[in-house]
Amino acid sequence: MLIFTSTPTPTADPATTFYSPGTEGFLFVAFITLAAVLIVVDMVRRVRRVRYRAEIQEKLAAEAAGDGVKGD
Repeated sequence: MLIFTSTPTPTADPATTFYSPGTEGFLFVAFITLAAVLIVVDMVRRVRRVRYRAEIQEKLAAEAAGDGVKGD
């Protein structure tokens, strides 16, 4: 009677295996990072513009209130 024994197949050691997303992965991460930076810069610009408009409106309202009190 013949006894068949299977020979184990060699497995790769996970410590020596190199996994990399490659060029496509780098470009994707770079694109997402650039888009996030541009969105943040645009948001800061818009918030600053709104804040300046509110300050100008407050100054104009104070001047208008001050002119009415003087009684020119």
